Amino acid sequence: MNRYVALDAGRDHTCTLHITGRIHCWGSGQAELLEVPEGRYSAVSAGEWHNCAIRREDGGVVCWGRDSNAPDGAFRDVAVGWHFACAVREGGGAIACWGTGSFGRSVLDYGQAEPPEGAFSAVSAGYLHACGLRESGEIACWGRGSFGRTAAPEGVFTQVSSGTTHSCAVREGGAVSCWGMNNYGQSDAPSGVFTQVSAGAWHSCGLRANGSVECWGDDQYDQSNPSPGLYLAVSAGMRHSCALSATSTSCWGRRDERPLEAIAPPAAGVVRGALSGGESDTTPGAPTPTPTPTPTPTTTYTAVSAGVQHTCALRSTGTIDCWGDSASDRTNAPTGAFTALSVGNAHACALNSAGAISCWGSNSNNQVSDAPSGAFTAVSASGSHTCALNSAGAISCWGSDSNSQVSNAPSGAFTAVSAGSDHTCALNSAGAVSCWGLNNYGQAPTAPRTGPYTAISAGSQHTCGLLSSGASDCWGRN
Repeated sequence: MNRYVALDAGRDHTCTLHITGRIHCWGSGQAELLEVPEGRYSAVSAGEWHNCAIRREDGGVVCWGRDSNAPDGAFRDVAVGWHFACAVREGGGAIACWGTGSFGRSVLDYGQAEPPEGAFSAVSAGYLHACGLRESGEIACWGRGSFGRTAAPEGVFTQVSSGTTHSCAVREGGAVSCWGMNNYGQSDAPSGVFTQVSAGAWHSCGLRANGSVECWGDDQYDQSNPSPGLYLAVSAGMRHSCALSATSTSCWGRRDERPLEAIAPPAAGVVRGALSGGESDTTPGAPTPTPTPTPTPTTTYTAVSAGVQHTCALRSTGTIDCWGDSASDRTNAPTGAFTALSVGNAHACALNSAGAISCWGSNSNNQVSDAPSGAFTAVSASGSHTCALNSAGAISCWGSDSNSQVSNAPSGAFTAVSAGSDHTCALNSAGAVSCWGLNNYGQAPTAPRTGPYTAISAGSQHTCGLLSSGASDCWGRN
């Protein structure tokens, strides 16, 4: 089983983050880029000349390679660009950027180390520009503005990635928007629903909601021709790309005259790309040291809930463990004992024994700060909103209301509620289902489905219910 939870592709190398907090880097170029400092980390970013990571124990930034002088303080996200880097501070979300001059001149003349003020949840650094995701979900970009690379589109987004001369971002509904240079079609994002996007040098790759990877733009070295399969994350580098699946790390793209280890993952995977003679090849990943396996936990879990890039589980003691992408403190679960939990795209909520709700993670749409007070019996988080049932069966919803998935919650008494990406459904005592919010695929029909149903679950663009006969019934996008 693959125990890597994150990866980032640099110019000619890639780094992965293991669930234990260990970082493994491989590839070609400067040897010091592959020499990871000892420690346990919660995030990693690979650049052209240096890498940076966030320490687990104190949130401090550690960098290695050139331009490795990181500022003091605790940070929640870090991104490495060309001779500069940026990170989001804990406690307020301010961005700090730093870097040095190289080749006898300054490379910071374009203002890429001068971020705007405000509260941010994430940051991504490119060649001579950077973009940040505000806690409101809006994007701000700074640095060199040629080719329109800093002209971020309006709207609410869940993730942003800066490449060499372009950037891409995932909108709240899953659509990808790209802007900046488009000489290879790297900004011509395909339609559909994505959970993640990565902007490389002259190509981009996105992770679709079904786990497949699609790349677009320059494909001279097969860097836009992903290995088939279902993945958890993807990262586009300069002339290669890599992705994490549930069982392996796969990379594809340029190997040129370098040894096969140049883009081979740190565990047996698949390397695809053009050899120096231009011949296409499929070769097992070169052997490299693998980390010591994490022992199987002896703790008993009673519930688990997965978001887009992180997961949380409820121990039998009532405490919560979270792992995966730690941006926006989404893995920083509160202390105490809880009886239920539910994870959304980048946030989560839990109920304690008194029925009080605690939420943590991204607050881009007030899905954390607007959690209501009082006693509740159930909670369901998804997308960027959450709904809960109080002891009388009344529904309360908060967070993103982009498709009235919050404001159109029906009155009355219900026995169950389930939040989807942009819609929500609930079940009353008679077994009838009511849905509200986005209905572009029929996932939230205006007329109640009479059933009778005994359970309900809302997904991204579809909904399923369990009939009293035991049969399942689904509607929405097929």
